[in-house]
Amino acid sequence: MSHRLIPLILVFVMAFNQSKGQSINTLRQKINGILADKEATVGVGIMGQNPKDTLSINGDVHLPMQSVYKYHLALAVLNQVDKGKFSLNKKITITQADLNNNLWSPIREKYPQGADLTLAEILKETVASSDNVGCDLLFKLVGGPKEVESYLHQVGISGIAVVYDEVTQQAKWDLQYENWTTAKAANMALKVFFENAEQQLSPESHKFLWDTMKGSWTGKHCIRGRLPKNTIVAHKTGHSGKNKNGVTGALNDIGIVFLPNGDYFYLSVLVSDSKEKSDVNKKIIADIAKLSWDYFKSK
Repeated sequence: MSHRLIPLILVFVMAFNQSKGQSINTLRQKINGILADKEATVGVGIMGQNPKDTLSINGDVHLPMQSVYKYHLALAVLNQVDKGKFSLNKKITITQADLNNNLWSPIREKYPQGADLTLAEILKETVASSDNVGCDLLFKLVGGPKEVESYLHQVGISGIAVVYDEVTQQAKWDLQYENWTTAKAANMALKVFFENAEQQLSPESHKFLWDTMKGSWTGKHCIRGRLPKNTIVAHKTGHSGKNKNGVTGALNDIGIVFLPNGDYFYLSVLVSDSKEKSDVNKKIIADIAKLSWDYFKSK
């Protein structure tokens, strides 16, 4: 081989390696670039299957969950199902009194006079459709918000507080800040129950949960917003809306993103106290998801 070709080969190899995979610090820099000019507090947690592929930005900051906590509520419900306290086929009566509020509820739209629904149906509506009527019925079923918080703490997820149900939380703006998580804890709650290393859930409950999370249709412009069409994302969103001052308390999306090769990564983005427009808040999440996708896709 000609000695003149060796430097060219080395340049090619170096360029190939650089294009093949960026460093986690480069990903961090790119995300910081997105956040630099935003009037918002943004917590970011990213975690791959390799511990080296982990980063957080404001990862320990307490940020309001809003409906993200419906995922955590589902964990507590399924834990009690696995203990035999009730089954997914259990019928629960939803009365007109239960529906008599102004909260978001696809259940109310389907059954304005009330209905007898299975626990499985209510869980699916609560998680995949973010139904608030179903949410508060499930809180009552498991013993209240503090019972959910206690269960999560028991399994080692300490960076979370669950204090109020939906009716209470949405009655006063500031109460949402007492239902908080950190981006790191949000990722850990995903990881512990998806990987199920300690058999936190039975095989049946595990399949039910993650099929439901993959079927979530909310937040199409958030984590899924810039990812390739038909990308599988198992996720849960949360949104406060804006207050009278135009501030968004929370616009969140946490989930697991699955790559074409079968690998996956965890991503939690919590946008809080934002003075940005709603589309900008969603784009923050979508852009971080796309950068993360590109990073892991190149591994």
